[in-house]
Amino acid sequence: MNPGKRHEIFSRLRAANPHPTTELEYGTPFELLVAVVLSAQATDKGVNLATRRLFPVANTPEAIYALGEAGLTEYIKTIGLYKSKAKHLIAACRMLVELHDSQVPAERAALEALPGVGRKTANVILNTAFGQPTMAVDTHIFRVANRTGLAPGKTVLEVERKLLKTIPAEFRIDAHHWLILHGRYVCQARKPKCGECIIADLCEFKGKLLATAG
Repeated sequence: MNPGKRHEIFSRLRAANPHPTTELEYGTPFELLVAVVLSAQATDKGVNLATRRLFPVANTPEAIYALGEAGLTEYIKTIGLYKSKAKHLIAACRMLVELHDSQVPAERAALEALPGVGRKTANVILNTAFGQPTMAVDTHIFRVANRTGLAPGKTVLEVERKLLKTIPAEFRIDAHHWLILHGRYVCQARKPKCGECIIADLCEFKGKLLATAG
């Protein structure tokens, strides 16, 4: 895919949604951290339902740590893998209190040292909470990048690096959200909505016409 086509793709995505953001509900970097950890193999809607109950009661590292695993579990047990997520979050809260003055660090290494925080989660925090031009490649972005031809790659890290290298600088802050939303609502896994896609004519997906006809 040539640079001109890439620029046009993101120009259209920006025109359609000038100020994209995560669908997770949060008010502080810490609330975002909790929500992103909870969102692994879970829907944003399901996470929001849980955090609407949790955050009014506990929305700081000290408060959630004070709940303990059992107490936290009561608020998040509707979410998949809630036991391991509760364990990770309690341990992460302890580290934030002891090592970071209860503040979420804005550095990748410090974030990835927190239990339950991998590269993808760290990228979401760095991008959404701190405005850094990172790319958290989830299943949606991986699919869109490969299917459209934007950044073909066999691994998540390969796709991440290709996207950051090839996306024009003016779009990098918001590209993460545009691609996730496009994959979630238009370029879906089983039945992509090519007939409704604003970048269909720029996409290099070989099954595009078939999908449009279907």
